[in-house]
Amino acid sequence: MEENMERRRKNGETKTLEKERKHRKKYDEILSNVGDGDGKNDTELPLFSLRSILAATNNFCEANKVGEGGFGPVYKGILPGNQEVAIKRLSKKSGQGHQEFMNELKLIAKLQHTNLVRLLGCCIEEEELILIYEFMANRSLDKFLFDPSEKLELDWGKRFRIIEGIAQGILYIHKYSRLKIIHRDLKASNVLLDGAMNPKISDFGMAKIFEINQTEANTNRVVGTYGYMSPEYARYGHFSEKLDVFSFGVLLLEIVSGKKNAAFHRFEHSLTLAGWMSNKNSNAWELWREGRGMEVIDASVRETCRHDEAFKCIQVGFLCVQEDPADRPTMSSVILMLANEATSLPPSKKPAFSTHRNSVAVSSSPQTTPIISNNAVTISLPEGR
Repeated sequence: MEENMERRRKNGETKTLEKERKHRKKYDEILSNVGDGDGKNDTELPLFSLRSILAATNNFCEANKVGEGGFGPVYKGILPGNQEVAIKRLSKKSGQGHQEFMNELKLIAKLQHTNLVRLLGCCIEEEELILIYEFMANRSLDKFLFDPSEKLELDWGKRFRIIEGIAQGILYIHKYSRLKIIHRDLKASNVLLDGAMNPKISDFGMAKIFEINQTEANTNRVVGTYGYMSPEYARYGHFSEKLDVFSFGVLLLEIVSGKKNAAFHRFEHSLTLAGWMSNKNSNAWELWREGRGMEVIDASVRETCRHDEAFKCIQVGFLCVQEDPADRPTMSSVILMLANEATSLPPSKKPAFSTHRNSVAVSSSPQTTPIISNNAVTISLPEGR
């Protein structure tokens, strides 16, 4: 009888090891299918069992669901030791989720910065593809910024620290990380806030890796979010670090103003950068040019903010959203301009306020029909510039 029990125990251990080897093999196969720009596949992440994920989320209980994106639903989970985590589960209905999953595995695992969300591990078991991140107690920036009551939590000091943190995170992926990365989808909903309201950039599913000496690239598949896309990217699929700089500029103006950029007008068929208006005849640039910069600042912090700091942020925002990429600063310059009170900022030209839809060439074939969701858009272009 004892021999039978010992045999069963050994058989159980063998099956467990075989299962783990199978999952590790699948993990290695997934990584080998994604190039990371340095020719190496040295990413090592903890592999979580599906059983542990089910226990952490109470079988993906709806009550634990904290959000959903193009990738799939996101759940709050509790690991042993009461560690709170965010668990992103790939939806079987996600058209590009598998590629985004592989991108996240390759990129975030190699990125270590206080202003980037941290990937803790993954689960690749049965038909499930799951990513496990550090949990951000205060959700995403847009939940605070564009809610009339929640935005009261964002005093000017917090807003400025968030701006600086986002800038530092972008500079890191452009210049100081192991990989040179263009995020391609920077926006308020992709900036998460921890318990101390520190910003962390998330969602690298659409990011692109550049060679060390590479400065630009073209794509036939434009992905990202209307209102944050630079003109050269939205029109021609041409992108560089200056795409992220443009997106940062939009985000910066949103943080200062507390208003969402009017991204896509279904009836006017236009994309407007600073489309929010105080009245029918005024937008942010016009107010600024007329010396009415105070009206650009969010009313909830208008009287209490440091006006010199807020005005500097507005001016930097306009510099970042120039039509010509060459006229936009680098993120290194942005950080210097924000940090140095004595820095004299160059004058900005009229920003790239609008990009008309009919300037974006879209193939009429069924395979390349534009896919538009509430937040993101994918456009297939016949050819890059």
